[in-house]
Amino acid sequence: MTTTMTSKGQVTIPKPIRDALHLKPGAAIEFSVNAQGEVVLHSGKPKMGKAVTIDRFEAVRGKADIKWRTDDLMALLRGDD
Repeated sequence: MTTTMTSKGQVTIPKPIRDALHLKPGAAIEFSVNAQGEVVLHSGKPKMGKAVTIDRFEAVRGKADIKWRTDDLMALLRGDD
C-alpha cells in the first residue's frame, strides 16, 4: 500500500493496517526502523509512569465518610444557628 506524505510530514495510515492493529482515533503509535532499514509500526502502549487523566469529580465520587443531610449542610454553609 502506498500513501503520500504532506508538507508537514503527516501520512494517513491505510484502513486495513489500522484495522489489523486495532487503532482508534487518539491511539498511541510507535515507529521504529529495523536492521533492514524498514519502518515498523506498532500499536503504542501507554508509557509507565504516565498519569492517566481522570475526571476530578469522578475521582472523589463516593469518598465522603460523613453522611450530610442537605438541610444540615446548608445551615453550616450559610452560618444559620
